[in-house]
Amino acid sequence: MAVHIRATAVVALALVAAVSAGCSGSGSHAGPAPTSPAAGSRAPAGGGRNNPAPAPTESNPPGDIPDNQAYVPYHPAGGTFTGYTVKVPEGWARTVQKDTTVFTDKLNTVRITAAAASAAPTVGSVTHTVVPRLRSQTSKFASPKVSEVRRHAGRVVLLTYQADSAKDPVTGKVVRDAFERYAYYRSGHEVDVTLSGPANADNVDPWRIISDSFTWR
Repeated sequence: MAVHIRATAVVALALVAAVSAGCSGSGSHAGPAPTSPAAGSRAPAGGGRNNPAPAPTESNPPGDIPDNQAYVPYHPAGGTFTGYTVKVPEGWARTVQKDTTVFTDKLNTVRITAAAASAAPTVGSVTHTVVPRLRSQTSKFASPKVSEVRRHAGRVVLLTYQADSAKDPVTGKVVRDAFERYAYYRSGHEVDVTLSGPANADNVDPWRIISDSFTWR
C-alpha cells in the first residue's frame, strides 16, 4: 500500500511540473499585442504601396556628343528638294517622312526639313511666324531668341529655345532640351536644320560642325 501511494504521488508531481512548464513556455514566446498607429500619425515619407516615392530627377542626364564622333555627308535621295548636303553623325538612326529626315542617338536629334519658300527667312519672319507656331506645338516652350549668324553657306537665321522632350515610352522620363534651328535659303527653297539635346549638355562644337557643313548643290 505504501508503494502504491508513493507512485501515485510521483505521477501527480510529474503532471504538475508538465503543466507549469507548458504555461511558462507559452508566456516566453508571446510578444506584446500589436498596436495600430495613433490617429493623425504619418507613414514614412515616400513609402507604402499607395504613396510610392517619386523617381529621382536627373539633374544632368547624359547627352554630350563624343569628341571623337565621326560625321558623314547626307543628301536626300528623293523628296521635293534634294539640292543640299549636310554632315550628320555617323551611325545615328535615321527616319524619313516626305521632306523631313531625322537622325537620333540616345537623347540627341538632328532634324532636317526642306520646303518651298517665296522669300528668304528673316529675324522678323521667324519671330512672328515660327516662334508662335512652336509655342503652340511644343511642351513648355521657353526662352526663344532669334538672330542672324554666318555659316559656311552664308547668312542664316538662327532660332534658339528650350522645351521639354517627349516622354520616354519606356522610362516615362522627360528631359529639358535645348534647340538650335538654322534656316538656310536659296532660290525659292528653305532648308531648316534643327539640333536638339539635353539643355545642360556640352554640344557646342558638334552642333557647329553640323551647321557649318551645310552646302547647296
